[in-house]
Amino acid sequence: MNLPHHLSIPFLLCWLVLSALLLTGCQSTIPESSHYSSSLSDPAYARSALYEQYQEWKGVPYRDGGESRRGVDCSGFIQLTFREQFAIRLPRDTGSQAQLGRSISARQLRPGDLVFFHIGKQTRHVGVVVEKNKFLHASTSKGVMISDLNQPYWQRSYWQARRLSQ
Repeated sequence: MNLPHHLSIPFLLCWLVLSALLLTGCQSTIPESSHYSSSLSDPAYARSALYEQYQEWKGVPYRDGGESRRGVDCSGFIQLTFREQFAIRLPRDTGSQAQLGRSISARQLRPGDLVFFHIGKQTRHVGVVVEKNKFLHASTSKGVMISDLNQPYWQRSYWQARRLSQ
């Protein structure tokens, strides 16, 4: 390339920055299969990662549309949990999350499985199983917490469960 010397360095810097931005924009939203299957398919690893997430986020208040420690909603919390703990990118909304992976029965639940609830006529809620009958979620009343699937409220509201790993 025959550019005047005074233009070559700024041109080269701009080209490098634009190239880096384009490459960053092309990152896959689907995790590499080896990390995806090994982290979520290992219940001990998933349980440990989810308890770590709980310790970091415990008590953060519920805030509709929130995605930070100032406040977080249920689908935002699940999205950031899977990104931070498993390097898996999930959609932002509960409806889209409810279509991921494959449907499983409640008796098949293991750490890392998503559980969904109908709260009222149109509201949906999502959490992630930490261990038998326990799930991590962002509660509207108590913020980020662990709840028991056997509590009558959650049994009445239970809708479905989804497994993301193979």
